[in-house]
Amino acid sequence: MPEATTAGTRLVTTANRLYAPFRTLVHEIAKFGIIGMISLVIDVGLFNLLLFGGGPLTNKPITAKIVSVAVATTFAYFGNRFWTFRHRGRTNMGREYLLFFFLNGVAMLIAISCLWFSHYVLGFTSALADNISANVVGLVLGTLFRFWSYRKWVFPALPDDAADQDLANRDAVTPI
Repeated sequence: MPEATTAGTRLVTTANRLYAPFRTLVHEIAKFGIIGMISLVIDVGLFNLLLFGGGPLTNKPITAKIVSVAVATTFAYFGNRFWTFRHRGRTNMGREYLLFFFLNGVAMLIAISCLWFSHYVLGFTSALADNISANVVGLVLGTLFRFWSYRKWVFPALPDDAADQDLANRDAVTPI
């Protein structure tokens, strides 16, 4: 029986050693996904409310999408800054916010391009078609771009000389 315990312990130790380099990335992806899902609810809910709620944006899918993305992006910035990427490098909030919005603008153009192509080129004008093109195809492509670009430019990795700092007690507002 001791051999089985030793083999099991070695297996767990090996698995932990293999997982360790990816631990932070896995946690970032999970948190990014949670913030993204909440942002998705905000985006899709507001998009449909604006487009089909009988208000001034009825039959204006592009404008409705721009407004819904702007509101969802504001939520996503604060969620990602103070939770998902709180352990990564900081610059000042104004720079991050502007860069975050710019990169979300690029991602929004991806979603809007999908919506525009489906709605105006292919002629798929139903609520289902608008939602699939903007909130499925466009969202998936935009999300991949967002995760990569946030990690690269908005919330960059800590510089090597900052690795020794006590990050557990650092607040998410103070620049590194």
